[in-house]
Amino acid sequence: MRHGKKVNHLGRKTAHRKAMLANMACSLIEHKRINTTVAKAKALKQFVEPLVTKSKEDTTHNRRIVFSRLRQKEAVTELFREVATKVGDRPGGYTRIIKLGNRLGDNADMAMIELVDYNELYNADKPKKKTTRRGRRRGSKTATPPVDVKATNEEE
Repeated sequence: MRHGKKVNHLGRKTAHRKAMLANMACSLIEHKRINTTVAKAKALKQFVEPLVTKSKEDTTHNRRIVFSRLRQKEAVTELFREVATKVGDRPGGYTRIIKLGNRLGDNADMAMIELVDYNELYNADKPKKKTTRRGRRRGSKTATPPVDVKATNEEE
């Protein structure tokens, strides 16, 4: 039984798996989307989402934590500058997994994992969210006077 075992080992030893996920996360941050297998995409989602959350608050401590997981200075810089500003208002769910079908060689389930805010196709049809209004709307002072219906009917 595998009660309480949440980590997908992906058929690799721990060091290999951590290095692979770090490299995939750096590629995802750099290119904004990558193609991989569904199992690796799901593991990468669990790996990269906490790092994006850390990048929303730019402190030296958070940069060191993220760098210890990613191990590439350029990826950390990109994450804290471009990606964090784009996802700053989002409360989570920074990545999206889209299944692509099966790979020709070995019939593995393939998927594309991407950063949500960088896909213009999905975001184009949705209008910008309007701010919620508190209280009722006030009438403008330059409102037009009401038109007398009887006066317009008599003229005709």
